[in-house]
Amino acid sequence: MRPKIYLFGDSITEESFGDGGWGASLAHHFSRTVDVVLRGYSGYNTRWALKVLDKVFPLVEGGEPLAVTVFFGANDACLPDRYAAFQHVPLHEYMHNLHSIVSFLKKRWPKTRIVLITPPPIDEDGRLRHPFADNPSQPERTNEAAGAYAKACVAVAGECGISVLDIWTKMQKFPNWENTYLRDGLHLTQTGNRVVFEEVVMKLRDVGLSLENLLVDLPLFTELDVDDPIKAFDNYH
Repeated sequence: MRPKIYLFGDSITEESFGDGGWGASLAHHFSRTVDVVLRGYSGYNTRWALKVLDKVFPLVEGGEPLAVTVFFGANDACLPDRYAAFQHVPLHEYMHNLHSIVSFLKKRWPKTRIVLITPPPIDEDGRLRHPFADNPSQPERTNEAAGAYAKACVAVAGECGISVLDIWTKMQKFPNWENTYLRDGLHLTQTGNRVVFEEVVMKLRDVGLSLENLLVDLPLFTELDVDDPIKAFDNYH
């Protein structure tokens, strides 16, 4: 059975199999070696994610994936006094929930590599131009709040001894990040998706998962003997 990598997160994960998405790029990158499995849930926060873990990751024989990315925080960081308050999760609870998600995955699959991904930066003007509510006077998210949750995510990864991708910090190192990486102040452009894809590939490489050390599924076309093509399949294990 071909091994798997699960992508678990909110809308930024759910959308990642779209044209130019970081998940689709990951699936292409690992084609013939790994099945990249999408488990993205638009609008979800860590409180809701914690409630559905058993449904998202059912215990099946031989189902231990190579890796799981956990990409939550953008919705948890919604402000409690703005129109998306129902998505808000207090910072201390967010950290506790991330700990619980990681603990669940470690207990279920002890050998699986886990990579946390921080929420992205927020362009507040972009959120006002592309709101979920009608004519809000203030954005439902701020970059300051997203930064606090990003730092908390990094801290949890350190406490759990796992990898973390801090895209909140990474993206803001570049000029005009608000328009280059974000299409609506929150969700990613194709360029933003490319950044996440490249960084995830590097994080997976750091934990030993790269094309160089993964088995290719079935013989390559170039491995076939033109005089006896079937021989390659007879000898394949």
